[in-house]
Amino acid sequence: MPASTKYDVLIIGSGQAGNPLATALAKAGRKVALIEKAQLGGSCINYGCIPTKTLLAAADRLHLLRTAPEVAAPKVAGANEMKVDLEAAMARKNALLAKLRAGVEENLTAPEVGVTVLHGHAAFTGPRTLRVEPHGAPHEYQDLTAPLIFINTGTHAAVPDVPGLAEVKYLTTTQLLDIDELPEHLIILGGGYIGLEFSQMFRRFGSRVTIVEHGTQLLEREDDDVCEALQTGLGADGVEFVLGAEVRRVSQGPDGHITLTAHTPDGERRIRGTHLLVATGRTPNTGDLGLDLAGIETDKQGYVQVNDYLQTNVRGVYALGDVHGGPQFTHLSYDDYRIVRDAILHGKKRSAKQRPLPYCIFTEPQVARIGLSEGQAQEKKQPYRVATMPVSATGRAQQTGEKEGFWKVLVGPDDRLLGATIVGAAAAEVMAMLEIAMAGRLKYQVLQEMVLAHPTWAESLNNVFRDLKEGK
Repeated sequence: MPASTKYDVLIIGSGQAGNPLATALAKAGRKVALIEKAQLGGSCINYGCIPTKTLLAAADRLHLLRTAPEVAAPKVAGANEMKVDLEAAMARKNALLAKLRAGVEENLTAPEVGVTVLHGHAAFTGPRTLRVEPHGAPHEYQDLTAPLIFINTGTHAAVPDVPGLAEVKYLTTTQLLDIDELPEHLIILGGGYIGLEFSQMFRRFGSRVTIVEHGTQLLEREDDDVCEALQTGLGADGVEFVLGAEVRRVSQGPDGHITLTAHTPDGERRIRGTHLLVATGRTPNTGDLGLDLAGIETDKQGYVQVNDYLQTNVRGVYALGDVHGGPQFTHLSYDDYRIVRDAILHGKKRSAKQRPLPYCIFTEPQVARIGLSEGQAQEKKQPYRVATMPVSATGRAQQTGEKEGFWKVLVGPDDRLLGATIVGAAAAEVMAMLEIAMAGRLKYQVLQEMVLAHPTWAESLNNVFRDLKEGK
């Protein structure tokens, strides 16, 4: 048996927390090894933010061309008939991913950084020891040890226990991102933000799309008015919805078509499509990490349990990113890195459980939120006033024709912002301004009086607070 190789730091997984942490610790003089069993870059680069938003951009450009006659080119023949070149869209996406992956490895292994990158599967053999087995050559394993180990292994698609599902050729989001044919009719099981982005993407590519959702509305964590506005927007594109659906079984015929049978408030429905996307959530990549051999605790779903500072119950072992549960966003994973970096290198402690949670859904209309929703304020019995403004009332909407949606902002008794939800064009950017105001604890009157450039979406922050009303 070969002797263990000693490092100062071992990082399992090349995600949005693991990569910058490896770089920062190596530059600080630590001997660091990063182990990745799949592609470098984690979920964001390989099957999350980057590929989905790249393909969404293709779908949006196609939509703009099709709708050009409504704005400036009424005499353009055939604009409404334009079709996606799926092969070209996928090739552009793949070229970008290859460039980013290469950049990750180059940054990690640069002479001034010097991280050791190992490709293979890592598993614990003890509290602070790992065994790394290279792909295709498990007998050539290496044993590694370090006083600091970081688990950054992410998640994979959760597959519900639906009769017949295991026997059909369903797709996960990762597989759909590499599809080489345009689905004639794409059925999407799950009405969360991932399923919604894919629904509009493929509808604009030219597929018929049906979303089947167990809940009676989309996006269970959002207010009813947000869900209704988004459903209206997607419905205008032709996305179909089957809500309140309890899926009973799935089957696949000799022609390859898939039939999903569900009980709905309107009785039994049989939805027949050419492709089925399962988008019902995520599950952690912890089943083969040997966590029991290290004594590392997980919850019932397999997520690694951590304290406010991302430490597991085993001293010297941390969990970063999606693998420790909670909201699963790239920007939070990156902030996990900053929390750990500052604690280890600079002696500064900041809680991972007391930080803002901004997020966006890149459909059209966009949805962006920071802080409390109105429903959450009511659940917490938090006194609030609420201001709501339709996007159609803004000057920018009149100019661009993007009139869907509304802005909703919650203000506390001290006149400071509690939260905001923006549904509409440029929602992500407008929400970021409100987050900055919340971070600076600005009173809403400051936003009312700010001099903001004209004409912009953001200048409507001067007006959104005019009709503050007491919350329910």
